[in-house]
Amino acid sequence: MGPRVVLVTGVSRYLGGRLAGVLAADPSIERVIGVDTVAPRPQQSAGLGRTEFVRADIRNPLIAKVIAQAGVDTVVHMNVIATPLGAGGRTAMKEINVIGTMQLLAACQKAPTMRRLVVKSTTAVYGSSPRDPAMFTEDVEPRSLPKSGYAKDAVEVEGYVRGFGRRRPDVSLSLLRFTNFIGPAIETPLTRYLGLPVVPTVFGFDPRVQLCHEDDGIEVLRRATVEDHPGIFNVGGSGVLLLSQALRRLGKAAVPVPSPAVSLVARAFRTAGVVDFSPEQMRYLEHGRVTDVSRLAAELGWSPRPTAEAFDDFVDARQPSRLPAVASSAEQLVLGALSRRRPVATPGALRG
Repeated sequence: MGPRVVLVTGVSRYLGGRLAGVLAADPSIERVIGVDTVAPRPQQSAGLGRTEFVRADIRNPLIAKVIAQAGVDTVVHMNVIATPLGAGGRTAMKEINVIGTMQLLAACQKAPTMRRLVVKSTTAVYGSSPRDPAMFTEDVEPRSLPKSGYAKDAVEVEGYVRGFGRRRPDVSLSLLRFTNFIGPAIETPLTRYLGLPVVPTVFGFDPRVQLCHEDDGIEVLRRATVEDHPGIFNVGGSGVLLLSQALRRLGKAAVPVPSPAVSLVARAFRTAGVVDFSPEQMRYLEHGRVTDVSRLAAELGWSPRPTAEAFDDFVDARQPSRLPAVASSAEQLVLGALSRRRPVATPGALRG
């Protein structure tokens, strides 16, 4: 049986708003309730259709009242945040991600009407290390658990979600681990990184990149919401691109940075508010990450478009390079960070 009343968290963010609008356009769903701490921007509101917006903080136990009073039977948890700057700092980000999820799950556990829970997670839970397998399946344990940031939060969130599944076995639970999103409109740390006029890379490394087109990600979330697909699924396009291939397709100049200086460059960009780099994202730019998405294809009988095709759509939507002054500014950030520390390349930095 399909959902009757759906609650979507993080509805004021790009993916949450898009999903709520798609679900609201489905006449078989009686109500779609969008929850966030801030109201959607005017340009977002038009796409929400008949979605009912409720200003609420999932960190507050009052979220249980929203679920109970509306008789929610399906919850789609989209409010796990990847960027500390966008959340108001690392502490606030962790509270939203971990404490917010705990409160939301507690509310779902108490709700007798609950029938389905869909959680948007990330393949970052596998980490990135030189000892990684060629491809991660959903059953493979990471060789090195993430120790900080968004990836660590996602690991904790998944732990609480699995605990909820044990306490409420009657609720159909879909845990979707998405690869990096790409597309003409979505903005993520990766798209901002690729959008730099001059792109810093780690000297001696050329990571494999696997992507999920934003439209395909929304389709997977829609199917997981309106259909019954319990389980854990890697979600992304088949195939990979090397980072060097991606930059060539974009026509971008790369600036190789010796490994010991990478953190300085990342800090310079983060301080300038250009790109919100995090330690796990920097490791990703060294070692990359690839997942096996065959379980999703077998379950849905449908697959997201391949990585290369998704990336081509991103490239086609890019505007011509911004003014030379912007490129010069980005270059100065890299050179300035390097000038504060002139490292000598070590043998470890040359291994790929």
